Amino acid sequence: MPRCRARSETRARAARRAAGALLVAIAVAGCAGGPGTAARYDDPFSYCAAVGTADVPAAPYAGPAMPTVIPEGLRRAFGAPADAPLEVFARGASWRCMNGQVYACSVGANLPCAARADTSREASGALIDFCKREPGAAIVPMVVTGRATVYEWRCARGAPVIVRQVVEPDARGFLSNIWFAIPRP
Repeated sequence: MPRCRARSETRARAARRAAGALLVAIAVAGCAGGPGTAARYDDPFSYCAAVGTADVPAAPYAGPAMPTVIPEGLRRAFGAPADAPLEVFARGASWRCMNGQVYACSVGANLPCAARADTSREASGALIDFCKREPGAAIVPMVVTGRATVYEWRCARGAPVIVRQVVEPDARGFLSNIWFAIPRP
């Protein structure tokens, strides 16, 4: 019994030393170059290339909240004239990183930029109530279905029915038809 206890204590000490060495290695790697030298990115393209995927820009991004290249990219994505005011595209816009690329969305026409795509095939209470009031409605308005749904709905005999899927979620679960890849200018 004492021999087993001694081995167990030796193993425990070795494990603590290894864990301590690992923590020191992590701390040293995190401080490589000394304090204050951590990478910071002032433009969204370098930031996204570095972080890969981020649903909301955060440290180490240190540039403006809405860099001019984002509304410029949205203006191009929407096919608007080059002289269209950038404020229109900047107002309510958001950007994020996916697979190292910059993506942007503009809430413009009540688009749910911040919402994940609603892939539920279950009808909401609002949708059920609407179909009870409008039992043969060929189209259910988005104010009833929600703007994040991926489906087109109708009412048949007073019950909600999916007509078809109209949009795919992107790799992060956002509506792919409202988020645009913004190329580096």
